[in-house]
Amino acid sequence: MNTSTSYLEQYDATPDVDKFPLVRRWMDTEPLPFFKELREKRPILVTPKCTLVTRFDDVRELLTMYKVFTVKPYVPKMDNYLMMHDDDALHTREKSLMQCMLNRDDLPRVRSMVADIARGILSQGNGRIEVVNDFCRTVPAMLVQKYFGLTGAKTADLIEWSYWNQYDTFHNQPFDLIPAELSQQIIDRHSETSKKLGSYITMLIAKRLFAVKLEKWTFSTIIRLQDDIVTRMLRTSFAKELDFDIKRLGVNAGGLLIGAIETTSQAVAQVLQYLFQHPEWLATAKTAAQKEDTAEFDGIVWEALRFVPITPYLFRTTASDYAAAKGTDYETVLRTGTYVLPVTLSAMFDERAFESPEKFIPHRNWYNYFHFGFGGHECLGRYVGMVMIPEMVRQVLLKKDVEPKGNMDYKSGPFPESYDLAWAV
Repeated sequence: MNTSTSYLEQYDATPDVDKFPLVRRWMDTEPLPFFKELREKRPILVTPKCTLVTRFDDVRELLTMYKVFTVKPYVPKMDNYLMMHDDDALHTREKSLMQCMLNRDDLPRVRSMVADIARGILSQGNGRIEVVNDFCRTVPAMLVQKYFGLTGAKTADLIEWSYWNQYDTFHNQPFDLIPAELSQQIIDRHSETSKKLGSYITMLIAKRLFAVKLEKWTFSTIIRLQDDIVTRMLRTSFAKELDFDIKRLGVNAGGLLIGAIETTSQAVAQVLQYLFQHPEWLATAKTAAQKEDTAEFDGIVWEALRFVPITPYLFRTTASDYAAAKGTDYETVLRTGTYVLPVTLSAMFDERAFESPEKFIPHRNWYNYFHFGFGGHECLGRYVGMVMIPEMVRQVLLKKDVEPKGNMDYKSGPFPESYDLAWAV
């Protein structure tokens, strides 16, 4: 930014056609100072492409008004998955059922699984690893197989299916300003991989259903399936009135995969990079990683993620006119059909909710973070993520003298794509 003028002065002096591209550049390259100025001077910024909402209270308000600020942009991207539904019977019913299947009592076992998988991968590295592909993506993919029960597919395929679903749904929207040709290529890859995922899920459910029936018919401990989420769903009898038939079961099984891999990979990679770039907190984290009680370490991870979240904003479409920030001096009517970006990164630096927000302070109020979203569309698997993400970071930092060898490379995309680490052996 030109230091002689403020962001808003530059914005106001820019022709309308160039306003949002300028905003988008600031969001991508210097978000914290840009959002700070917005919170102070123009908390709701109406641009020709979309509207940014930057203060904590306003962001939370929007994210709890599901029928006003809808996830309509998800609809073309999801195959009738529960997360494309706004506060309706299907969303409430299926999210409740899936939360039941993802039993929170499993979490100690899940963390132990993650630790075992992570240690196994790192032990094969011989002191060096390209951590994004060989660890950050591979660990959650293997957990998807072991805990979620999506067996019988190559790990690389699971990673690819998650990748293109995430890319198209969350990074290929009009406000991402992606060139039309590239946007269509992303859509095509999403369509291609979704077909492969659908065929895989169909075969998986058919085979597992047969195994579950055989398990019941034999009344024998000889045939006993491993406990995982897909098997739990198939072992459970759902009343017809719940409308959770074998097709809906398959859609939700696929949703477990899509939400687990790429988001986890990005979070772990970016937290590692942040800590390596901040030696004081790296040293503190390494010390905390040695402790049996992981609470101190986990708090460091979540605070690091506040600075480098997997996305700086969520996005919604306004279904009806609404006066946001009503009663304030910046009250703004958001018109029907507007793309609205609740800027969660900005909200996590709002002094109204975070004391000394520019300081790194572990163990802040967890409920003020937006790491897994907020409200009805908060991540279904957030409790799994709450043990998986810090444990993956922890296992890396347990390696002696671990350090990066070069910078993280995003390869001009939204996700970390490569990051080399080395340690003493």
